[in-house]
Amino acid sequence: MSDPMPGTPAPDPIRVPDEDLDDLVSALNRTMAEVRQHGVILDRLGAEPDTWPDAEQPGAATTEGEPEATAPLFILAMGGAQYAAELAGLSNWVNHLLLPVYGREISSTRPWCARWYEHPEAVARLHALWLAWQQLTAAEAGHAGPATWHRDHLDHTLLQLRVPDGPFAACATSPARPAHRLLATPDRLGLAA
Repeated sequence: MSDPMPGTPAPDPIRVPDEDLDDLVSALNRTMAEVRQHGVILDRLGAEPDTWPDAEQPGAATTEGEPEATAPLFILAMGGAQYAAELAGLSNWVNHLLLPVYGREISSTRPWCARWYEHPEAVARLHALWLAWQQLTAAEAGHAGPATWHRDHLDHTLLQLRVPDGPFAACATSPARPAHRLLATPDRLGLAA
């Protein structure tokens, strides 16, 4: 703040009515809690560098002298140990970044399953979301990359996963009463060709 010009009187102090102070204190406390939560997320991200996307890029050589492996990019095209490793990375991202930031409350209109990794549709959608996040939050994506990820990927994916008739429809609708059940699909009903 600049000093008043010489010869001008100092401005009167700003007075805030007492009833507004409670609102300001509450807003400040909420903001500080959010900052602390973001700090926890950043600490987790910084403490586990080997499990984050840049640690192992598809197609990278595993040992010196071996040709570069051409791994499938999408998790549904993977199997065995490759699927397990990719699911572990995805779980880390979902549990330490996606849910703490975007999870919201569980309700009958927004179900969620703590065992989401057992729902093939959820795994597929969350993996696609993670791939888009890796691409659109990289420096090469530019300043608009994260906004594009929110608009084009996050919002649609969460709507599809958390609708009342989505993959978690038979699972938890209350954190106090956890539930898990895989819904019947055409192949489980004998309707697949």
